[in-house]
Amino acid sequence: MEFRVGRVIEIPAELAASQARYNGEAGRAFVAALPGRAEEFLGRWGLRVTGPSLYGVASLVLPVTRDGVPAALKLQLLDEESEGEPVALRTWDGAGAVRLLEHDPGTGTMLLERADETRHLSTLGDSREAVRILAGLLRRLVAVPAPPGLRRLGDVAADMVAATPAAAARLGAEDAALLRDCAAAVREVMGEPGDRLLHWDLHYDNILASEREPWLAIDPKPLAGDPGFDLLPALTDLWDEAGSGGAAGAGKGAGAGAGGGVPDPGEVLWRFDLLTEHLGLDRGRAVAWTLGRVLQNGLWDVEDGEPALDPDQVSIARNLLARRG
Repeated sequence: MEFRVGRVIEIPAELAASQARYNGEAGRAFVAALPGRAEEFLGRWGLRVTGPSLYGVASLVLPVTRDGVPAALKLQLLDEESEGEPVALRTWDGAGAVRLLEHDPGTGTMLLERADETRHLSTLGDSREAVRILAGLLRRLVAVPAPPGLRRLGDVAADMVAATPAAAARLGAEDAALLRDCAAAVREVMGEPGDRLLHWDLHYDNILASEREPWLAIDPKPLAGDPGFDLLPALTDLWDEAGSGGAAGAGKGAGAGAGGGVPDPGEVLWRFDLLTEHLGLDRGRAVAWTLGRVLQNGLWDVEDGEPALDPDQVSIARNLLARRG
């Protein structure tokens, strides 16, 4: 089913399905309200639609112009994740991320600087260079102290550790042991959870080419915490390019999943070392917080009824655990 506003704006069935699946009645209500909401903000902010609707799991994005200047109108369900996005974008103020131009706190609707949605970093064709670019952007983003009011990694970590025993009981012996090992690593560092502004979802499809800067980050799900918690998406994507032109490749992403393939153990460590060097991180703490991301994803998989942990992330976790010795 598709809704239209002025025979231009489409709300795809895939977005409606994902909202119903993940958000239930609230998601269905959000989709039902989208035609009117889009019309409202097009008028309120003086926008003209210039192309077909874009969408992800959680939001609808309309390419627009205002006074001839390209922009993007993002409409999303207001929740714990999306309410922090304008806070982060305003804090970064265009330094490595798209700029926030307008924001409606009541609905979470945003007008954003327009980047090139046809040129994701995942399409670069050289995965090692893509890792370097991501590392450079991430270094800039996490250099900023988190503003007040964001979710805090310390609280997230405590909840994950508390949820681990029940989740492990629903897994096979090997996956259960890995989940407990990840929780043990998090327990060692959770007393110092950090205070940096984290993107939380900086995978290669959340970095777009632009005119103002070569590459800009989009779609943060911000946390206040240790930058080591932001590394896993760079390790889980772009493994399908492995071996091409000496590059490392892409794979299943922690956030979106750009490409396929299996993580190569040597390249996982190369990426991890490059990221920690660029960000100036203590590698032991960074290992622990990266295992924390594997733990978080594993807990979500169990909650969704998956019978086993993601094998690629299991491989990455075991690789990092072996380095811990």
